[in-house]
Amino acid sequence: MPLARRLPKIGFTNIFRVEYEVVNVGDLQKLEIAGDITPELLVQNGLVRKNRKIKILGDGQLDKQITITANKFSKSAREKIEKAGGKAVAL
Repeated sequence: MPLARRLPKIGFTNIFRVEYEVVNVGDLQKLEIAGDITPELLVQNGLVRKNRKIKILGDGQLDKQITITANKFSKSAREKIEKAGGKAVAL
């Protein structure tokens, strides 16, 4: 029996999968930036890689008022940003 037929067939790769770079709300708190935060600022500060979609997750606390622009937001992240007096703008 040839080796290729003896080994199990594994997996499937979805070519339509969308991968996001994840940024937590706690990481935004650590930034020295107040006001508008754009994807370009996140790339400059090393939180995400270039040319990726960004999703903001709600892990951590946020005390400052910011306006952040990203592709997606989790429900808890959107609540924390708005509770701190900021805005979450989806692209």
